[in-house]
Amino acid sequence: MQTLFQIDTRGPGLTEFTDAVARWLRGQGDGLLTLLVQHTSASLVIQENADPEVQSDLRAYFERLVPPTTDASMAYLTHTYEGPDDMPAHIKAAMLPVSLSIPVTAGRMVLGTWQGIYLFEHRNKPHQRKVAAHFSAD
Repeated sequence: MQTLFQIDTRGPGLTEFTDAVARWLRGQGDGLLTLLVQHTSASLVIQENADPEVQSDLRAYFERLVPPTTDASMAYLTHTYEGPDDMPAHIKAAMLPVSLSIPVTAGRMVLGTWQGIYLFEHRNKPHQRKVAAHFSAD
């Protein structure tokens, strides 16, 4: 079973799409869910979905860790023609997962109480991102 999720981002930060995946899996049995973001400047993460400060702190951390190419510390980068956020977005996507594997039991993802699935947008402008999903039943 396969599908493609389209996720509209509002620019940099985390966009949760756990509920959409849960609806798609509803009624399925046991197996393994694999998700893959089809872009090189965004990532997938499983993260806390109770306190929004976690998402804002993660965004702030990665912005500080990998600033835009206009920052003097990033002067060594050469891939700059798509804007000052582009190469840093590729670096962040190389540091974070672009795919996830999640066990499924009785049609429900085996996530912890406070865990959610997020697309982590690394570009400054809103984008429509695609996440390919594959569910393999036992």
